[in-house]
Amino acid sequence: MNLYLKHNIDKACRVILQEQLDKLGFEYKLIDRGNVYFPKPIPISQYIKLHDALYRYGIEIIDNKKVILVQKVKLLISAMLTNDDLPVMKISAFLSAELQENFRTISHIFTEVCYISIENFIIIHKIELVKQLLMIDHLSLTEISFKLHYSSVAHLSNQFKKVTGLTPSIFQKLAHRKRKHQAVSIN
Repeated sequence: MNLYLKHNIDKACRVILQEQLDKLGFEYKLIDRGNVYFPKPIPISQYIKLHDALYRYGIEIIDNKKVILVQKVKLLISAMLTNDDLPVMKISAFLSAELQENFRTISHIFTEVCYISIENFIIIHKIELVKQLLMIDHLSLTEISFKLHYSSVAHLSNQFKKVTGLTPSIFQKLAHRKRKHQAVSIN
């Protein structure tokens, strides 16, 4: 039997983080995604316990400034792509404003740490969102194109094919066929 889930990774990580912080008795405040404020210094023994507890869930504490910047960039890009309430603006202007840093510096550090440009990261992230929307929400390509701020359906389709090797419609048919086949094999 297969069970298909739609999940919110951010929410799951937040719940795990809160549970582990509460379990260890920390006084803290969650600032935003991936950022926790502690009003008092954390003893190293408690830090190690928190590190180990979170690591079991695949959550890592970041202490390298460049990696922290990259993580912030990834979170901001994700928020920009999935939050309909954010204003539509150039990613370079958005990141520079949010991080209070020159975009050239942000871009250089991102590429140095991730071995991929911010532009390519955005394309890959958008294509993953397109796949999810095609499989789960059953939106049309026009709706998805509008939702993810593509200039046209043709642009979305070309980018999708370049990244996946498939057109969005073929991908959707294959995913539907696979789900249908798996559902039949359950019965």
